[in-house]
Amino acid sequence: MSKARLIDGKTFAARLRRTVADAVTWLGTEHNLVPGLAVVLVGDDPASQIYTRNKIKQTADVGMASLHERLPADTCQIEVLNKIAILNEDRSVNGILVQLPLPDQIHPDTVIDQIDPAKDVDGFHLLNAGKLVTGRPDLTPCTPQGCLLLLKETLGDLEGAEVVIVGRSNIVGKPVAQLLLQENCTVTVAHSRTRNLAELCRRSDILVAAVGRPEMIRGTWIKPGATVIDVGINRIAGSNNTTRLVGDVSFDEAVEIAGAITPVPGGVGPMTIACLLANCVRATCYQHGLPAPDLSSSVA
Repeated sequence: MSKARLIDGKTFAARLRRTVADAVTWLGTEHNLVPGLAVVLVGDDPASQIYTRNKIKQTADVGMASLHERLPADTCQIEVLNKIAILNEDRSVNGILVQLPLPDQIHPDTVIDQIDPAKDVDGFHLLNAGKLVTGRPDLTPCTPQGCLLLLKETLGDLEGAEVVIVGRSNIVGKPVAQLLLQENCTVTVAHSRTRNLAELCRRSDILVAAVGRPEMIRGTWIKPGATVIDVGINRIAGSNNTTRLVGDVSFDEAVEIAGAITPVPGGVGPMTIACLLANCVRATCYQHGLPAPDLSSSVA
């Protein structure tokens, strides 16, 4: 049996960013609008700093305005809420993203609830989460959106596919389930405490791993020919005192059995920022009563 096809998230994300850049040009030329994205970073988490720098760079690369609000690690919750209130009122800011995780003294749900739902480009606000559940989404979470686009690019019509999602977070697992239900898939949401998890995974045509445990999903858990979307990003010890990134799936095992699989890195990760930029364009259009362009057509 040949090895699985690699799902190249870098290439798909680059294509989506080009479509976003064209939409930004259209907004500027036809409507004199420049989408603005504000990223709020609290503290000095190294991974968050890297993600934030990438978001700021890619925002500028597609022609959007970028605002970076960096606050010290000891910032109190009320200061963060006040900062968001100011951004909510700023008409030049169309999208607001608060980088997670936040320091312990700040409750993330309280912060997310403070963001104007119309500017919630992460798609985490209760109003946007509710719209997704009821099948009327405006701004959907970026990583789940990226997973869906990669699946549609790889498989085309997803109708009738049996899907197992390992992971039940509000950020990935649950919204991925909602998006795939809207594609008429049969969806099971599992997690680390699911009984007979390996047996359940082996039934799936599509396996989405988003449990946050390095290489938990073994090759023997995968149905031959299945499509595997690995959302996990875990840093583990490597050789010679180095570290390396791995997913939630044992890639070397899975690639021998799956039909298609996302690598880590280079799979879902690049799509997350590209979908964030697409959400900012959509938010800009919604806020000004304009039809939002079909940005996903460049990928799916």
